[in-house]
Amino acid sequence: MIDWLPWQDAAEMAGGSAAAWTVTGRRERAWTKALRPWAKELTLILLLYSLWQFAGAWSVGRASAAVGRGRTIWGVERALHLPSERTTQTLVLGHPSLVHWLNVYYAVVHVPALGVCLVWLFIRHRTLYPKVRTAVALVTGASLVIQLFPVAPPRLLPQVGVVDTGAVFGPRIYRRGAPGLDQLSAMPSLHVGWALIVAGAVIWASRSRWRWLALGYPVLTTFTVVVTGNHYWLDGLTAAALCALAAFVVSKAYPTSVAAAPDPDVGIPAPNRPQGSAALGPVSASVS
Repeated sequence: MIDWLPWQDAAEMAGGSAAAWTVTGRRERAWTKALRPWAKELTLILLLYSLWQFAGAWSVGRASAAVGRGRTIWGVERALHLPSERTTQTLVLGHPSLVHWLNVYYAVVHVPALGVCLVWLFIRHRTLYPKVRTAVALVTGASLVIQLFPVAPPRLLPQVGVVDTGAVFGPRIYRRGAPGLDQLSAMPSLHVGWALIVAGAVIWASRSRWRWLALGYPVLTTFTVVVTGNHYWLDGLTAAALCALAAFVVSKAYPTSVAAAPDPDVGIPAPNRPQGSAALGPVSASVS
């Protein structure tokens, strides 16, 4: 089983970075000024991570209701004529090595990819960083609220025929035995939500003609979460809707600065103006 940093350790690390943030704010040395922004953002990210990990152990209502909600989502997808997760899985089940690496991708890529993206923005595109970080917080927070109501993923639905690829092909991502509540948080998919944010940030910040290749990341992630049996198509669509809503909120919270309006006097001839002042134009007027 693949384990991430426990929420308790992340919270302790957040406390340490918060202390560094506080201490550096009281000193005027160059190194403290350079360290303070890093300490601040590390504190916020670690708190968000610890909340994400902690929320996996909580839910509203009984875990047994998760299967019923999963069946409801399955039925809604069939009514909407979305592709069947079971049929999509058949594209890869005949290739054990591919399935194994898709399981690895599902387990380990999403957190480091988001972290690298945020660090890159913080270093190279500092003005864009707060907007992306706020979008991450909004999407993650909204997802955690929804995930308080447990939903069983397709691989845990009886009689639908979706294979638990982690259990069959490895590596096993979750603990053996009865599924815990961390496995019953299929709706929405944070994997897809974070991948969309990363791709959007790269396209937004970069000026390279290759930046559009970043769209392949959320596409591959959506395919992976479905064929491994961990999410429904609707989980990814819901995450995309949350990303769109977060982008709208961020656009209102961080409005683009408007360029100053041109001086109406510039370029307009002044027939009664003396020859000496005409050369100076509006500058002389402002000085006087």
